[in-house]
Amino acid sequence: SSSSSSSSSSEESEAEGMGYWMDDVGYWTDIMMRRAVEIQRTFKPNELAAVFWSLGALQASSSSSSSSSSSSSNSCRLLTRLEFGTAGLRGPMGGGFNRMNDLTVIQATQGLVAYLKEVKKNCHESKSISIAIAYDHRASPQHDLSSKRFAQLAACVCAFAEVEAHLFRGFTCTPLVPFMVKHKAMDAGIVVTASHNPKQDNGFKVYWSTGSQIVPPHDVNIKNSIDANLKPWAKYEPDSIEANPMCKDPTQQITSLYFESITKALCRYPSLNGKSDLKIAYTAMHGVGERFIRRAFKDFNLPPFVAVKQQGSPDPTFPTVAFPNPEEKGALDLALKTAKENGCSLVLANDPDADRLAAAELDANNDTIHSFTGNEIGILLADWQWRHFKRANPSMTDYSNIYMLNSTVSSKMLRAYAQAEGFQYMDTLTGFKWMGNTAYQLAKEGKSVLFMFEEAIGYAVGDVVLDKDGVSAGAVFAEMAASLRREHKKTVHQHLDSLYTRVGYFLSHNHYVRSNDQKIMGAIFDRLRNGGKYWFKCGDYVIKSIRDLATGFDSSRKDQKAILPKSNVLTYEFTNGCVITLRPSGTEPKLKYYIEHAGKDPGCTLKELHSMARVLIMEMLQPIKNGLKYHLP
Repeated sequence: SSSSSSSSSSEESEAEGMGYWMDDVGYWTDIMMRRAVEIQRTFKPNELAAVFWSLGALQASSSSSSSSSSSSSNSCRLLTRLEFGTAGLRGPMGGGFNRMNDLTVIQATQGLVAYLKEVKKNCHESKSISIAIAYDHRASPQHDLSSKRFAQLAACVCAFAEVEAHLFRGFTCTPLVPFMVKHKAMDAGIVVTASHNPKQDNGFKVYWSTGSQIVPPHDVNIKNSIDANLKPWAKYEPDSIEANPMCKDPTQQITSLYFESITKALCRYPSLNGKSDLKIAYTAMHGVGERFIRRAFKDFNLPPFVAVKQQGSPDPTFPTVAFPNPEEKGALDLALKTAKENGCSLVLANDPDADRLAAAELDANNDTIHSFTGNEIGILLADWQWRHFKRANPSMTDYSNIYMLNSTVSSKMLRAYAQAEGFQYMDTLTGFKWMGNTAYQLAKEGKSVLFMFEEAIGYAVGDVVLDKDGVSAGAVFAEMAASLRREHKKTVHQHLDSLYTRVGYFLSHNHYVRSNDQKIMGAIFDRLRNGGKYWFKCGDYVIKSIRDLATGFDSSRKDQKAILPKSNVLTYEFTNGCVITLRPSGTEPKLKYYIEHAGKDPGCTLKELHSMARVLIMEMLQPIKNGLKYHLP
């Protein structure tokens, strides 16, 4: 009954000093979202009992009308918990166990802190625990939720548990946290951001002491620790946390150290940069990046860029773009317009938390625009890094300890470039967490990683940050473009063509099919695996090797055992050099495919790529039979 519910709940709250109600049998719904957020913060027994009664009736109603879309949404919120994985938490802001809100952030932080303490105890370490925390500008005014509030709550949990919280003040770009964790030997880092997700989303990204995002077994262990620490440990007061002696302010020191570090490690022509006549337009995509990239340009002694005014200030509504991802069609339209109006030949763009970089080049002579793909930017920056490494080490002839990395779905042009130049190449699973942790291990072995990238416009130039960094990459790309223009009278696109001529034209067709039916997705992979009797042909194209990370099979190796960790990723390499990789998306109901073909003639290579892509898509995915919308080149 209402009275017994309020009585028992009140006694529990008073006994444990809880300021937040939390119980798996409670129900939050769409129409109660705002009220649910308020209930989390201020426990009012009588009011909560009434809400229980109303929501119980609503849930019963929802259960009897399963065809209702609101019923499905309510059930998702009420009956599932926002899952903690290798990217931490990410989801829409609002009320419910399956949403980003005060409670889910408190639970995640408590789980992380408890796990860190367990790790320290098992390692017999007495050193105090410290966590770096930063946040972007995302907010949901409707629910009085924001990245800042979530970060403050995370700091509250740390302070209560006698863990040092190094909380950045003000909106901060993501790369500063992995930088701080690495260079200040922190135990972990938290960034509250949803990167380039839709405006209603937020996230809780976790870094380990390596300075990279968490990988197994830490992700599973933290998840289990969260489940064991669901009840808030205290009544947290986020508005006053910055005055707590356990809450430090690293902003000025770490920001200065970051820019000093990237300038020292990555700026090659500070005096010549100041004489550059290259004009660049820049957009922060309504995110936090502009003041950071402006500082990077200043420290590299590059001329100031022309900012896209409509997108320069942090704005959580992202008013000028449908989707705040520089890769999305139309996202760079305002930047390109600004570039044309101001005579700029280069456009640079960060995603909202400034860990990714996009670029486009305008040719005024023939009125053309080339938007560089992530793979193209990757090989351009790789070549830049390699040429300057060789220039700095002219007597070195043994490159066996020099590495570059990219993800397994990124271009194999980096592999061909490494083979031609004599340094080492490695690929990893998709996601920068795998590259960052691999780079950390290689460094422990005395090896040097010059560059890492993924095709989804993420780059780590050098080893200053072991995660993607759109700020340093932006400054390096601008310096590279200025140098090409000054020394070689080349555009960036012309230099890319010269790399293609040297290494080969590596052209790609990357896309996806979408299905909400997981059975269809599973059936596609089951058919391709064929019970371990893998295909040897697809259409008329002969398969040279197969790597199936789900089963650990790799036919290209003598022992036929894959090196990379287990994952639902299938890769086929054909006798003509074409490579296709298929994997399910980790965040959306999509099956993604990446097709790349290489050759010496761009026209013939593109024609063969398109021909193969049409066969591979139709044969492997069977989109018509499976009722999938598909895209053919």
